[in-house]
Amino acid sequence: MPQAARADEPAAAEVETAPATGALFYPSTSGAVPRLGGPHFCSAGVVDSPSRDLLVTAAHCVLGPGALIEFAPLLHDSELPAGVWDVTSMYVDPSWQQSFDPRHDVAFLRVAPRNGKKIEDVVPGLPLATPTPGTPVTVSGYPLGFGGRPLTCTAPLESVDNGSAIHCSGFVDGTSGGPWIQNGQIVGVIGGPEQGGCAPDIEYSSPFTPDTQSLLTRAESATPGDILPIGWTANRC
Repeated sequence: MPQAARADEPAAAEVETAPATGALFYPSTSGAVPRLGGPHFCSAGVVDSPSRDLLVTAAHCVLGPGALIEFAPLLHDSELPAGVWDVTSMYVDPSWQQSFDPRHDVAFLRVAPRNGKKIEDVVPGLPLATPTPGTPVTVSGYPLGFGGRPLTCTAPLESVDNGSAIHCSGFVDGTSGGPWIQNGQIVGVIGGPEQGGCAPDIEYSSPFTPDTQSLLTRAESATPGDILPIGWTANRC
């Protein structure tokens, strides 16, 4: 049974927007809500890359070829200040494809241009980096739902088996894939062990290692994306 969060731990707080962060949706099929069929189910961050069109999220957030997913960066309430962007392909590590290894719960998503611009022309991306234990990291993500605002929390980054961790209460479903920002760089996403954490006071990330950088390099090369089987299962808690 998960332990209750300690009273002295930092708690995730709602903010209007978080840098480079947005929500992942599936598109509307009824037309009742323009573009966004909702609810948003995961979070993602814009990555600074030569191709200027990539996001990073958790691999457990995506299925199939990644197409049909839409990204709403800087979403707050019902406002879409940076528009909605179509995902066209995704890239995941072979270890995740083969065995859902929590050390590789990372995916890069390519988004199509919008109104003649790439996403980094509208939302500045952040570079990828290796996490530094003991240094504060700011973790953000959108709770499952329609509209709303992101939650964010800053706490020291800890090194654990199979990844990184922070002790912070208040994160809920939907925040998976949200970026971990340390010194202006993305060093993780909510995911990895327990697909991000089962206890109310801890969040995890897969380790960002040379394997993660190699995956980013493959995504930047615009080779054909990967396909994950629909209907997969992976242990969470």
